[in-house]
Amino acid sequence: MGKLFEVRWHGRGGQGVWTTSELLARAAIHEGKYVQSFPEFGPERMGAPIAAFTRIGDEPIRLHCPVYEPDVVVVLDQTLIKTVPVAQELSESGAVVVNSRGEPVEIRSVMEFEGGRVWVVPATELAVRILGRPIMNTAMLGAVARVTGVVSLESLESVVRERFGSDTAEKNISVMREAYKEVKSE
Repeated sequence: MGKLFEVRWHGRGGQGVWTTSELLARAAIHEGKYVQSFPEFGPERMGAPIAAFTRIGDEPIRLHCPVYEPDVVVVLDQTLIKTVPVAQELSESGAVVVNSRGEPVEIRSVMEFEGGRVWVVPATELAVRILGRPIMNTAMLGAVARVTGVVSLESLESVVRERFGSDTAEKNISVMREAYKEVKSE
């Protein structure tokens, strides 16, 4: 089997964690890749920590389990880095992308993560400015596209247009583009 690219998403119920995972998977399908996208949660309530997973490959994917050793971890809610071991099992060359106004070195210290790279993007701030609401999941998609290159920003824009009505889609695309530009690392 060819190389899989695996993403583990962390957020809270109601933040669109699974939707974001699914949009990334759909963008990969647009590019002719094989995908899986699925959540991991039980009877959690709104605001409870949840995870979702995305796998992208050049060949059919036969694994049917959570992502245990992700290439990238994406954190939609910065408060989770203090309570959930988000960087657990992340490879030494992996990346963590966190919705934060903080500096990457500060985030690294809080997570006690010594490998890979830490990226930050003020996704909530961008969403409030452009969408008028703190719905930051599409901003995180833009950041992931920039950090990983696993799919193009154009493919993400295409699936956002398919998923949302025209005005909503264009605003979310603006959020993705801004996050793509503003994501930064150490």
